[in-house]
Amino acid sequence: MTAKRIFSILAVIILIGVAAFARAADIPQVTLSIGEKAAQGGGLSINIQVLLILTLLTFAPAILILLTSFTRILVVLSLLRQALGTQQLPSNQILIGLALFLTFFIMTPVWQNVNSQALQPYLNHKINEKMALDRAVTPIKKFMLHQTREKDLALFVNFSKNKEAQHFSTVPMTCVIPAFVISELKTAFQIGFLLYIPFLILDVVVASILLSMGMMMLPPIMISLPFKLLLFVMVDGWYLIVGSLVKSFM
Repeated sequence: MTAKRIFSILAVIILIGVAAFARAADIPQVTLSIGEKAAQGGGLSINIQVLLILTLLTFAPAILILLTSFTRILVVLSLLRQALGTQQLPSNQILIGLALFLTFFIMTPVWQNVNSQALQPYLNHKINEKMALDRAVTPIKKFMLHQTREKDLALFVNFSKNKEAQHFSTVPMTCVIPAFVISELKTAFQIGFLLYIPFLILDVVVASILLSMGMMMLPPIMISLPFKLLLFVMVDGWYLIVGSLVKSFM
């Protein structure tokens, strides 16, 4: 699936959400231009739809970050950079770009399900906005629940006092999203801790050697950094880390 198709799916999901919100809120028909009428049946005019879409587009980054694998990948890569001690190398742009395309790779099966089950039937006028929204949310929710710990999910379900949420399929997205985010953060920090251990040991060894030689004024990071990079390259670190991150979502 190309990036253009992925972005079009995200845009249509937002459009479906706008239409569903308008129907649920029973917004009366409003027009912003002379001579243009709202759609028949109490629908919104094209101007109002565009206005709502532009407003909701501000939430698109949050949707991409919090409803996908982006959070775990970016946190792990950032912790790896700190463990290496390379300051701003790789740069933030490189880490975010790598995390973004890894997210596209991991989320492609989910977005393909959204495209086949919700987007295409909606564009072909086979289903209405509400059905399209329900079908679009289902594969995304399934992916999120698969990565969410039951303990985190139960926390927000208890806070919401939703007695109908007795099964995973009935848990509302307002509970799934924050539970998914904190589960992803915990998993990312666990992976980051494991990444820190070999580099921390190397720092301690170098610092002990410098201290025993009486070189107390020489920063240990200056000596340990080349050895960290050598170790990371010798074990093919990027291959191992990226491969492990992708497998963690399978």
